[in-house]
Amino acid sequence: MIQIAPHAPVLIAGPTASGKSALALHIARTQGGVIVNADALQVFDGWRILTARPDDTDLDAAPHALYGHVAFDQPYSTGHWLRDVTPFLTGHQRPIIVGGTGLNFHALTQGLAEIPATKPTLREHGNTLSLNDLLLELDDETQARIDIQNRMRVQRAWEVLKQTGRTIVAWQDDTPPPLLPAENAVRITLDVPVDWLNARIEKRFDLMIEQGAINEAQAMLPTWDATHQSAKAIGAPELISHLKGETSLADARKAAIIASRQYAKRQRTWFRSKHKTWEHLDISSTRLSTALTFLP
Repeated sequence: MIQIAPHAPVLIAGPTASGKSALALHIARTQGGVIVNADALQVFDGWRILTARPDDTDLDAAPHALYGHVAFDQPYSTGHWLRDVTPFLTGHQRPIIVGGTGLNFHALTQGLAEIPATKPTLREHGNTLSLNDLLLELDDETQARIDIQNRMRVQRAWEVLKQTGRTIVAWQDDTPPPLLPAENAVRITLDVPVDWLNARIEKRFDLMIEQGAINEAQAMLPTWDATHQSAKAIGAPELISHLKGETSLADARKAAIIASRQYAKRQRTWFRSKHKTWEHLDISSTRLSTALTFLP
């Protein structure tokens, strides 16, 4: 039984398609609060359907923040997100912070090193290198502490090393106090069976297609740039490839579902490692009315 006080900040983490947004909306409707996005891709405009941003019905049901507020062609880091989320930590409504980006939650509750911004020319050079090329320049300690399968994380570590002459782990070890200490929030991680989640991922992507994801990709095609952070939205490269005539819709669908499942696997690995002290909830087999207690 997870007890939730009416004014306590709530953090909800979990893999893609696990039901995080539904849980956040349930809490907001029952007890109040503003739902604040902690997902690294839902911050961008342009890809509303493919990133599963809240629809108009959800937006009418409860206040939401930090969804689609960044231009699709702009960079956006965890540092940017911390600055954007800060006002909601002291506002008149308690925040219900929800997302699948583990690094955002880690930085919020554990602190984030103030690393200088990467020069655009250095980032452009990094974009031309392979994942293996980037890894070859990182030391063993850095490789042991980052997700070496996640190109974005690997390139970020490479950029920090090249930009500052210090490893990213050295910067992280000099981390200042967190904005929201973990013990001051209700922290919930969603744990769901793999087969259940995989089925939801497939069903959700098909629903995205029905809702107009191809039209969304068509609208983004004239400005498509694979190096944009927003271009990492799962399904975006695959649908753009289809629209360019490089692959069939069936193959694009298959590739997007595989990519989403792989991403969910990386998320589960992160949360198992970093969220050992969080409350864990499996909403695939648990009624929220019996799993949550809302304190007066």
